[in-house]
Formats: sequence, structure tokens, C-alpha cells
Amino acid sequence: MATFRLLLFPFSLIYGIIVWLRNKFYDWNWLSSTSFKLPLIVIGNLEVGGVGKTPLTEYIIRLLKSDFKMATLSRGYGRKTKGFRLVEENENASLNGDEPQQLKNKFPDITVAVCEDRVFGVEKLEDAHELIVLDDAYQHRALKAGMNILLFDYHRLKHFKLLLPAGNYRESFAGKSRAQMIVITKCPLDLSETEKNKIKESFSLAHHQKIFFSSLAYSKQLKKIDTGESLALEEIAADTPILLLTGIARPALLRKEVEKYSSHIIHHNYPDHHHFSRKNMLKLVADFKKCGTGALMITTEKDAVRLKSQANKELLAGLPIYEWPIEVIFKHDELIFKEEILKYVKAVK
Repeated sequence: MATFRLLLFPFSLIYGIIVWLRNKFYDWNWLSSTSFKLPLIVIGNLEVGGVGKTPLTEYIIRLLKSDFKMATLSRGYGRKTKGFRLVEENENASLNGDEPQQLKNKFPDITVAVCEDRVFGVEKLEDAHELIVLDDAYQHRALKAGMNILLFDYHRLKHFKLLLPAGNYRESFAGKSRAQMIVITKCPLDLSETEKNKIKESFSLAHHQKIFFSSLAYSKQLKKIDTGESLALEEIAADTPILLLTGIARPALLRKEVEKYSSHIIHHNYPDHHHFSRKNMLKLVADFKKCGTGALMITTEKDAVRLKSQANKELLAGLPIYEWPIEVIFKHDELIFKEEILKYVKAVK
């Protein structure tokens, strides 16, 4: 793999030049950005996949939904539709993408929309809303947001920051300069102040930029995907066979959590946003039967959305399948993070 990436390095140089020129054209106003009068919060990343944008989007929704008429807007990655679309509760994920559908199912009282063209999407939403959160729009510079929140995975901070296709970066690390807030995600709960300071120094941020450290909190209750029935993790016996189903970018952290509750794990691991096929489901059912009675399956909230299609429901009917909810937490600087968000929103309003 390393050799193959080395062969791709010249293409990364070409890609990097194109991205650099594009960003400069926006910086020099040779390409125009559209701004809006209502607050726009962009949540994005430089490195592709698995950084935790959706959990942070949920955090901001919980923070603001009671006080503002708000909407979320994203591309709707993996959907089979095109153009602007309002997401309805409990629709098939193929219509909207798994993450927008997850958001609508969890927060039915807010507007969730998908559109490849973020400017057009905001134009469709602005008159009826007071605030829009845009998931994965940091590179969409045709839209000028008032607040850009840029996410970095704690576990990948020391990885080489190579551009696509040799590496995983959409643009160079210098692109962080456009963000007002940096969030280091998936941090250990016992992250020391010394290490935080080292990370801050490595980013060399401007005086107006602020950096925060967040962690993932796994719920103590699993939720059955067909009935919503809860199962306390403490009720799972250590020898319980668990089938772990993931179609996410980086499942290692989830697997590590599951290993705390069972020593017998069968992991069905698929690529991010994978559309589960009939063959995938039949393999899952076969493994359930091999494990015998007492086995259960754990999956993510995002994967559960894709599992709930009618075809999968029929194949998996009667099986004990649970999703594992997660939330973002800011252990020490939550109040400051909330204050920064609210200060921006109220300033624009």
C-alpha cells in the first residue's frame, strides 16, 4: 500500500496545485462567495471520513433547537436522488443519505435538507429559518459562512498530512486558517493539559482562532432498532456472542468499546456509507444461527438507518439488533464552546 501511495504522489502534487489555486481565487475574490443575513455554521474537516461531524452536528442541534427555528443542510452522501430535498422522518436512507436521515429521525422537529449546491440549498431554506447548520461544507467556498468549525481526529493528528490521492487530505493543513474554531474529536477522557498544550502549539493558530477538545460518550443503553426497547449494557454477560455490524470510516473505537462487554465478537465490517446488500444480510443471519440463542447484534445509529429498509427488515425480522447511541462531550471547556456558538448566533441575529 505504501508503494502504491508513493506512485500516486505526483498526482497529489497536481491536485494540491489545483486546490491551492482555487482557494487563492476565492481569497482574491476572483471567484465569488455568496453570504447570507442569517447565521450559517459550517462543520467540516480537511481529512476525508470518520472525524465525527454528525455527532457534533447533533450536539449543536441540542444546544440551539429550543431557541431558534433551525435547519441542517448537507450533500446527502450516498443518496440515489439529486437536487434539493427535504428529509421526512423514517424515510428510506437511499433517498437522503444515512446521516441526514439519522438527524431527521432523532430530531423530527427541525428541518433537515439535502442539496449538492449549498448556496441553492440555503436560498431555499433562509426565509423560513433563523439558523442553518451545514454538515461537511468547509470546502464549499461558493458559500460564505459566518462560523467555520473544523474537526480533527485525535488519533490521526500525527499521521502524514498528504493530499489525495496519495493521502487522505482534501486540502493542505494550511486550510485550517479559514476556521474560527478547531475541535479535536475522539479525545481520551483523561487527556492531560500538557498534551492539550502540545497539540495547541502544533496548530500555530491565529489569535482569533479557538481550539477545543471533545470526546465520545457511549450510552449505557442499547436501543432495539425495530421496537426502541432498551437493553442495559451491564445486563450483557461476558460470554454473550455479539455480531458487530459497521459501515463507517473508522470502526476501531467502537470495536474497542464492544470488547469491554464481550470476549466473543464477530465483526462484519464494511466501507463507510455501505448499502447493505441481500448477500450481506444473509451472511449476517447465517452467523446469528451459528452463534445460537443468546446472541445479539450491535451496530451504529448511522448503520441502523440503512438497515431499516423494507428489504432488510424482512430478512432480519425477529433478530435482536441494537443500535448504540453516542454523544459528543466537552469535558472541561463545554461552557466556553457553547458561549462561542451563542455569541456568534446572537451577533448575527
